[in-house]
Amino acid sequence: MTEERKVEAGRLTVGARIAYGCGDTACNIVFGMISTLLTLFYTDYAGVSLLTVGTVMLVSRVFDGTSDVIMGFIVNRTNSKWGKARPWIIWMAVPYCITAVALFTIPQTTDTLQFWYIFVTYNLCTTVLYTAINVPYGTLSTMMTRSSHERDLLSVFRMSMAPVGRIIAVTFTQPVVKLFGNDQAAWVKAMALWATIALVMLAVCFAKCKETVQIEAAKSTKVPLGQNLKALFVNQYLWSTLVMWTVTCVHGTIVGTSLPYYCKYIFQNDTWMYSVLYLAEAGTLVIGAMLCPLLLRKYGKRNMSLAGAVVAVAAQAAVLLNPYSFGWVLGTSIVRALGEAPLTAIVFGMMGDVVEFGQWKTHIRQEALIFGGGSLGFKIGTGITSAVLTRLLDGAGYISSTGEAVVQPQTAIDMIRTIYVWGPTLVWAIAVIALALYKLDNRYPVIMKDLAEREARGEL
Repeated sequence: MTEERKVEAGRLTVGARIAYGCGDTACNIVFGMISTLLTLFYTDYAGVSLLTVGTVMLVSRVFDGTSDVIMGFIVNRTNSKWGKARPWIIWMAVPYCITAVALFTIPQTTDTLQFWYIFVTYNLCTTVLYTAINVPYGTLSTMMTRSSHERDLLSVFRMSMAPVGRIIAVTFTQPVVKLFGNDQAAWVKAMALWATIALVMLAVCFAKCKETVQIEAAKSTKVPLGQNLKALFVNQYLWSTLVMWTVTCVHGTIVGTSLPYYCKYIFQNDTWMYSVLYLAEAGTLVIGAMLCPLLLRKYGKRNMSLAGAVVAVAAQAAVLLNPYSFGWVLGTSIVRALGEAPLTAIVFGMMGDVVEFGQWKTHIRQEALIFGGGSLGFKIGTGITSAVLTRLLDGAGYISSTGEAVVQPQTAIDMIRTIYVWGPTLVWAIAVIALALYKLDNRYPVIMKDLAEREARGEL
């Protein structure tokens, strides 16, 4: 069989691609709330101090730093009738959705008890259960096909549909909360609604996505822990894609966390402006990601993403020209989203290529461990960034409340503006540098040719 025919053999149906995308839609319905509005809920509805929230999120990163790699090892050693990665999606779906609702049922009690309640529920939901779904979910794409182009398309469908989850949760949450009574109980009801939708989508992903890639040499090879870790560390493109994925996650957390405060205290609107701005960016991101396959074959992953990152930096920097105009911020958000779209859409396609590169370089195939390492970027992006943002706001004198009107000091308002304007500008500048150094696209055809010859001889 020729290389071309081998690639064609890995072709997936549109239905399988959509079902795969449903997995990240489901994750983002739940985690979209956690990475954007959860801080606002804690400070302005549950009355928890920013210091408490920031401390929980910062301390939690100690556990998050190892959970993804541990889950990668667990997936590698999983053997079930459904495969290695796929079963974890259905096994963890119900617990994940239940703990997501529990995040919002924080009791009105002492600061110490609130700290421990948030610490336990936040880590159970994000460090344990989200990891137990998301690492296998990312790994699943490399077990559905070995075609680089098909993995790119899976990444495009995944990242086109992921913002839909955030749109459902983030854009409609505040209107729904106000409809249900605009108190803590209203947030619990809203989260329960989103979690139910997420549960259905995870079930669809599990039912329609099959593991078909079987490499005999990999199945018969048992690699010690130390050797596995060494192979990860020497895979330079793992670090490149980790930086790129972290950039997109940090950006989402900065915008998602700071924008509600920006609308509430700078635009003096806590009803519809945040939803419009978030919907405009997320909707543009979806459209941009869906257009990426039209440019992918001609320009390649790296060149397309690099051009987009430059656009994102320029658009966000343009906010400085008129940061108090809702219309101007809306326009720059749309242009920025068009720049974000290429890297966001195909970063997991890049990660699939990194799996093949790692096997070529080290003779060890590490699908789950590489996607576990990639998932660490998400944890860094959401957890540490959230902790830093809350510390910055707390240091600027932000006043928490339980829903009543509060006059914030000018230092806090200035900090909100600084975070929203400069944060995304800096992280997308980092993406430009990382993409300029990324060279795997040019090397990939030769790598796959070598791998095909080695595997034909029964070698990795």
